[in-house]
Amino acid sequence: MNRKYRKTVIAGNWKMNKTPSQTKEFMTALKAIMPKGRWCDVALCVPAICIPAAVRAMRETRVGIGAENCHFEAKGAFTGELATDMLVDAGCKYVIIGHSERREMFGETDATVNAKVLAALEAGLTPIMCCGETLEQRQNGVTEEHIAMQIKLGLKDVPEDKIRKVIIAYEPIWAIGTGLTATPEQAQEVCENIRAVVRKLYSSKNARVISILYGGSMNEKNAYELLAQPDIDGGLIGGASLVPEKFVQIIEAANQPTV
Repeated sequence: MNRKYRKTVIAGNWKMNKTPSQTKEFMTALKAIMPKGRWCDVALCVPAICIPAAVRAMRETRVGIGAENCHFEAKGAFTGELATDMLVDAGCKYVIIGHSERREMFGETDATVNAKVLAALEAGLTPIMCCGETLEQRQNGVTEEHIAMQIKLGLKDVPEDKIRKVIIAYEPIWAIGTGLTATPEQAQEVCENIRAVVRKLYSSKNARVISILYGGSMNEKNAYELLAQPDIDGGLIGGASLVPEKFVQIIEAANQPTV
């Protein structure tokens, strides 16, 4: 992390977990144990049906609520989808875009990810744009090229005055939900490369201020070491974000002295 230039962000991704009533219980427990004083930016991206409960519960706090997906069209015959202005009206500040589960299970492409990023920015949401490689791609030595392509296509047509509002989350697919985690050195190397891609696309100044998160099974046990890396500016947290005590430990790890 480097707070001199950019924000540290700890974002939870609940995936398909918790009901609205369970969301209220979680938020009550979380508020009771949140660190006092200065702390990093915190976001909780929850299932769509839980957004109203989450927003109500955290209204008097600095925790931002987000969605796990959005559609790129403003309205229309898209049964089951949610437009960005719907999310904004519901109280969302963030939206996760292009998670590997969305790409693999629901056929999202770099083109749809790009369209969603543009729609989110237009609506005033902060997109958390995901990228990552499979185990096969890593073993074949194409991690850097694959992720560079995802970043370039995902940020297509994002103007320079809006790139700072984008958060990029690096999630090695082979480490999501498997219990496996990239070593701090592996995670740092990829995040450093992502920053280099942003530098080439935009400028050194923009690359220096954009927040890059790590999201491959970060938990309360490995967070401190991962967050100590200079180009890892936070985490996109899966399973550990479902337990208030574990989530708070990760937030506390993000409040360590920075480089």
